[in-house]
Amino acid sequence: MILLDPNAHPVIGHRGNRAHAPENTLASLQEAVALGVDAVEFDVQVSSDGVLLLMHDLTIDRTTSGSGAIASQTFAALRAHDAGARFTADRGRIFPWRHRGVVIPSFNEVVEALPSTLPFIVELKAPAASAALHAAIVRHGLQKRVIVAGFEPASTQPLRGQGFALGASTPDVARLLLPSLLRRRIPTPWYQALCIPPTHNGIPLPIAALARAVRTSSVVTHIWTVNDPSKALRLWERGVQGIISDDPALILAARSRSAFV
Repeated sequence: MILLDPNAHPVIGHRGNRAHAPENTLASLQEAVALGVDAVEFDVQVSSDGVLLLMHDLTIDRTTSGSGAIASQTFAALRAHDAGARFTADRGRIFPWRHRGVVIPSFNEVVEALPSTLPFIVELKAPAASAALHAAIVRHGLQKRVIVAGFEPASTQPLRGQGFALGASTPDVARLLLPSLLRRRIPTPWYQALCIPPTHNGIPLPIAALARAVRTSSVVTHIWTVNDPSKALRLWERGVQGIISDDPALILAARSRSAFV
């Protein structure tokens, strides 16, 4: 899989084509695919009736016409809201996706609608979704084309050793900082990928040092969220593999003109 290839430089659509379409919706993911991304990234949670669905926040307030916590509502109730209602690319002057039938998609719908070979990075936003995601990966046979990541160790701990790649949690990355800066050898990690931002709480992370430290253990490094093509090129030069972008068309164009094709 390209997402685990240490010599690859994949461009990954962050929540789809988030700069131009409502995040974590089928429309956004399909736009990213049409642009030619190597993979897509999206977030998952579970409804009160156990349906695995795509959503970043713990509530639906920011991205839909509805409100309330995801965990307290059924999938049918969540799906009744307009998932394109709040999308704007010009700070609220127009809302081009309102009333176009965009809904919160289930994980099953996304897998069935996207190309059967497309790799995914799936971000677990709540530990309660771990079991449902595991079952869905097995049911759809996604083991060889998915990385499952999560900030909280409780999200990915139950998924270790289940036959698919996992991303390091936030505490795992924190434990890497000093050894990577001191160029010390790190113990063989349980994870296969770092999916990390360039900065944390405004402080730049030592991306080159981290990427170098884990590469000896065949762990890849994917960086989010990068929308500036020049930054993407610099990150590739520092040894990063994947670029996770809200605007993947820009990154794809920059890669096509670079040595990282």
